[in-house]
Amino acid sequence: MSDVDQSPVSPAVLLQDAVEYGIDAWQRSVLLLDVMRQRGNLYLEHAISGKPPVLAFKYEVVMDGRELPHPANYALARIVPPEGFPDTDPKQRPFVVIDPRAGHGPGIGGFKMDSEIGIALRQAHPCYFVFFFSHPEPGQTIESVTRAEIAFLDRIIELHPDADGKPFVIGNCQGGWAALILAAAVPEKVGPLLLAGSPVSYWAGVEGKNPMRYTGGMLGGTWLASFAGDCGNGTFDGAYLVNNFEQMNPANTYWTKLYNVYANVDTEAERFLAFERWWGGHFLMNKEEMEWIAQNLFVGNRLSAGQVVSADGKARIDLRSIRSPIVVFASWGDNITPPQQALFWIPDLYESVDEIRYNEQTIVYCLNDKIGHLGIFVSAGVARKEHAELISALDLIDVLPPGLYEAVIEDTQPDLPGLEFVSGRYLIRFEAREISDILALGDGRDGERAFEVVKRVAEVNQDAYDTFVSPWVKAASNPWVAAWTRMMNPARVERWAMSDVNPATWGVKLVAEMVRERRQAASPQNPLHEGERSVSDAIVQGFSGYQAWRDHAVEWLFRSIYESPWLASLVGQGEASVHRRASETSGWIDEEFKRLKRHELERAFESGTLLDGAMRVIVYCGRVDHLVDERPFNALRRLMSESGLDEKIRIADLKQAMKRQTFLVLLDEERALAGLATVLPGESERRRALDLARSLAAARGEIPADEQERLARVARVLGVDASEKREKRGKSTEAA
Repeated sequence: MSDVDQSPVSPAVLLQDAVEYGIDAWQRSVLLLDVMRQRGNLYLEHAISGKPPVLAFKYEVVMDGRELPHPANYALARIVPPEGFPDTDPKQRPFVVIDPRAGHGPGIGGFKMDSEIGIALRQAHPCYFVFFFSHPEPGQTIESVTRAEIAFLDRIIELHPDADGKPFVIGNCQGGWAALILAAAVPEKVGPLLLAGSPVSYWAGVEGKNPMRYTGGMLGGTWLASFAGDCGNGTFDGAYLVNNFEQMNPANTYWTKLYNVYANVDTEAERFLAFERWWGGHFLMNKEEMEWIAQNLFVGNRLSAGQVVSADGKARIDLRSIRSPIVVFASWGDNITPPQQALFWIPDLYESVDEIRYNEQTIVYCLNDKIGHLGIFVSAGVARKEHAELISALDLIDVLPPGLYEAVIEDTQPDLPGLEFVSGRYLIRFEAREISDILALGDGRDGERAFEVVKRVAEVNQDAYDTFVSPWVKAASNPWVAAWTRMMNPARVERWAMSDVNPATWGVKLVAEMVRERRQAASPQNPLHEGERSVSDAIVQGFSGYQAWRDHAVEWLFRSIYESPWLASLVGQGEASVHRRASETSGWIDEEFKRLKRHELERAFESGTLLDGAMRVIVYCGRVDHLVDERPFNALRRLMSESGLDEKIRIADLKQAMKRQTFLVLLDEERALAGLATVLPGESERRRALDLARSLAAARGEIPADEQERLARVARVLGVDASEKREKRGKSTEAA
């Protein structure tokens, strides 16, 4: 450093910095108080207006679930494209977004222009939004909600009879399990599913992390949800769920969120208020709805085990009934829905990828490195990358051979082979995975055995509460006490108490207006700013240290209690074992299904159309690298478009041909190869199919040696010269 840099700062400069910072700090304090006052007013205005969805888009209500035979406080809205967006194409696949009903109101899936809804609208897809009202209908249950969603799907299909595919359903967070139940209940009406940050396997996680999964055990099971519902006169307050979320990260709840507004009050207020409009909109559920969710999902974990049944016992929700591709998007930075909870339902259902294939299922998952839970829905970067790419590749996902894949999204480079076949900035590819790859994301599943004990303890406590306590609580509860209890929840008090209904805030508004007129922000180079940030960092570290200690203590206490043999024996568990669908012995029906499937396909080895033959060649040759990316598929779509075949062959035709030929190659690869000579009897057909397969393989660059060998084997079987060079695009178009 120079001598000038080392010279002491004069007292006059220090005094000037102190005065400048003092004025700035005082003004920021006043402006922060005014922002909090505005938040309170916004909360009241939102409540008075009925808490409509906080969408960034205009919408039209198409159907009201409150008018159905089994009423539910849900509605179906059609999103109106804003100015500058293309008009929706009724022939494109419609999109349906189901937002989570987990304490907050609807709208997070379309909170910004760069969102799931915005991406769909930019691609001219008709877009619908399933939202809900703040108060449930009398007698409403989760089954009522599912019935309403089925009715919404019927209306959408009715409005788009010529659409190229069934509706694409997006389930955000808790909306994910709702989408799975919907797809399992009416598989013939649902297209591909996207589960974004959706917990499905609630017991999964990693030791030392994911402490939220221990909550049910530490509370003694599900009885507390029933108690809260009884205190609410039959209504469960969603603010309780919000309270739990906020306790996950005390540093953010009690300091970082507000300090960020204070430190950047001149620029951050608008963003903060927009988010708080959604975060502070607390919605209600019937007691029966919350009990169902807690008992079947949070603590019971019954969905992936196939133990969810209808109220009359006549229907069982089996996730293996879903016929459409399932796309799972999760993040390693998500402490509410970690990747294990988003993905471990797959090994619950299937022991191997072959079982996935035999069930004609396609499952794709995509993992973000660091985005948090809310960022999955509100981050513009995530919307422009992961959501945009997954949505753009939807047709490709729909025709992927059945199996398990990981979607990998990378930036393109100028020298990338086949760059002309990449749509947009990113290249998306699908790498084949095994069940072991899913399990490797965690640290084993032995730790989940304790949750079987939790489940049994919860059942015992629930029965005791229902028998001995619930009648007394119901007798003491009434609408007025319930309303007062809701109003006094801390999540509400901090808002209405800091609003214009409190006369003490009236002076804040006047002073804030004068401060804005005379605002004197301190220079960013002011050394006291650095001191302020250091104090803030120390406070955050203190909260983080407390959080780490608390989470460790909770996990230690949970395992000390629920992993103890005496408790397992006391509740009749003995050697507790995790009940999973995959551990069930295949019954006669399963074996008979497989036998009939083989019998059905037996005749297809030596029969089929030119499309079947071409798909079989593509499947056979593409099995060597277990990787699919968008370039060959986009090349095929371009060839079909240039030749006019896209009007004759729909995505559904490609999907069925791909599934059929994948099964044949899986059942008997050698026979499937030999049968090509019968499926493609003419020399011109054989050349066209082989040239098409070769041209699509070349769209990714140089064809690997193994794939070249397979192409050569196909050529020998078909009697076509294997050394023949790929024809130019015009002839390849004709081949398509």
